[in-house]
Amino acid sequence: MARKFLYVVAGLIVLALAALFALNLWSKQLTEFAFVPRSEFVRQNPLESNAYNDPAMWYSRPGIGTDDPARWQPRWAEGVTPAPSNVPDGHPPFAVFFVHPTSYLDRAAWNAPLDDTGSAETARLYLRGMATPFNQAAEIWAPRYRQATFGAFLRDSPAAQQAIDTAYQDVRQAYAFFLATVPADRPIVLVGHSQGALHLLRLLREEFAAPEQKARVAAIYAIGWPISVTHDLPALGFPPCATPEQGSCILSWSSYAEPADPSAVLDAYGNSTGFDGQRRAGSPILCTNPLTGTVGGAAPADANPGTLVPQDDLSSGVLTPGLVPARCAENGLLLIGPPPEMGNAVLPGNNYHVYDIPLFWQSVQDDVGRRVAGWAAARR
Repeated sequence: MARKFLYVVAGLIVLALAALFALNLWSKQLTEFAFVPRSEFVRQNPLESNAYNDPAMWYSRPGIGTDDPARWQPRWAEGVTPAPSNVPDGHPPFAVFFVHPTSYLDRAAWNAPLDDTGSAETARLYLRGMATPFNQAAEIWAPRYRQATFGAFLRDSPAAQQAIDTAYQDVRQAYAFFLATVPADRPIVLVGHSQGALHLLRLLREEFAAPEQKARVAAIYAIGWPISVTHDLPALGFPPCATPEQGSCILSWSSYAEPADPSAVLDAYGNSTGFDGQRRAGSPILCTNPLTGTVGGAAPADANPGTLVPQDDLSSGVLTPGLVPARCAENGLLLIGPPPEMGNAVLPGNNYHVYDIPLFWQSVQDDVGRRVAGWAAARR
């Protein structure tokens, strides 16, 4: 039986994601009732110190072979001739650390059990759709971790924060193993989406003080989580990517079709506290245009070399060029024009959160190649 594609699962979880992004449709109380655990938070024991030595603790890593979801390669739509790549030849081998988004929706626990088969299969499918643009890497590492349940992001409470902290500690431990295993002279690329991006941003704040470790980072893709230019970015220790060839910088975007209604997301952002301890309200959101590789600006659809679109049978997907444009709006969100047909996981308000990376699949693949080449050129 063919492995189902990311969009199958996305269709099943759209109700849950919609609750987060469209509280105008359902009351906050009803959403919390459906997804927030009733039980008290139960403290999770730390993983064994050598837990990530076990290949079973990784969805993707060297040696997994054909079962590695991050190594899947989509085909081009019928009759399409891919445009020539503009990525410089000869960039050095690089390693990717990828933190997957929330795939656990159960309110039975605040953190996903590592043996939960449903959330594990969903995570693999997310990797199939979101990690594959980075599959030119010499190594891709994507850990299992005791992710916070979806409901933890609906409640500002000690239990919710403890759940998020538990998930982060697993990611931190996995990253330490990754760093110790990858050759010391190999550049690294850090990637996270949604909850994965949140943990990645904390990792940057807490684990990258050493200059030699920062110097290894060729690029950081923190997608689907708003970053305040004023209150978050200075604490991360890396600048935003200003040019397509720049290395050692951060990219971030959140995608909406037009007409867009991001009011719920912007309200939550405005009421949140930045990494500097100040309210984020009124501060600009970092918006990287994935079609230009720069902060802000606009690019037409014909500048998009390939969107990963699901097939009708939902068993796979094809790359289609020229499907969507990209424009960074004044509010810091990425607008993609009229709603493209991407499947049934489009959220209320024309929020294309699930498709943040697939919309620009080929652009992201080209982008990471240029940034690793730029990183290497800056060190020659």
